[in-house]
Amino acid sequence: MFVRNENAVLPFRDRAEAGRILATKLRHYADKPDAIILALPRGGVPVAFEVAQALHLPLEIFVVRKLGVPGQRELAMGAIASGGVRVINEGLVRGLGISKEEIDVVAGQEQQELDRRERVYREGRPMPDVRGRTVLVVDDGIATGTTIQAAIQALRALQVARVVVAVPVAPAEATEVLRRRADEVICVAEPEPFFAIGQWYENFPQLDDENVRALLAQVHAPAEKAA
Repeated sequence: MFVRNENAVLPFRDRAEAGRILATKLRHYADKPDAIILALPRGGVPVAFEVAQALHLPLEIFVVRKLGVPGQRELAMGAIASGGVRVINEGLVRGLGISKEEIDVVAGQEQQELDRRERVYREGRPMPDVRGRTVLVVDDGIATGTTIQAAIQALRALQVARVVVAVPVAPAEATEVLRRRADEVICVAEPEPFFAIGQWYENFPQLDDENVRALLAQVHAPAEKAA
């Protein structure tokens, strides 16, 4: 399916092309000393890699794990994220009568995967200090927006100055919600009807840890050699 949007012809060839196109919408952040790109792994990393290269900005990962309601895992009662952040939807938790013990069990399970990804992807690098910085949160697309919303909440808790959500493709209803939560939302295309992110890419392979590590190695190798 090919769709002509005012900003792009869909589908994108792959995540790399989507990242290069997205970068053209973010030129006003190029070379800004206080800006940093945080990619949501795994799919956001190849997109963010191209954006970082084009804008000459540092790139790191930001791991977010949704905390699903017990018995209804797709319904988010909160999230945990890089930097030791935990955010809880207190209204939902009270309304469903979810106990602190139940939250702790789910959070403990998700923390294991978050820790694993942090260990594998960072390879000893510390979580960057984002306090007071402009953070560009990049993913390969948005479906429901739950994960991005959790990332925004987590970054607010880390006291960033500005949160910019940047994605190649998303449904209009999702970006409308996010614009009320982020300081800026940049989305290349908002096609309708929208069923899944993958439908807007010609090549949308499932990524593994090695794909992510390889891209991050290209970003950090020059800095590590210089050090």
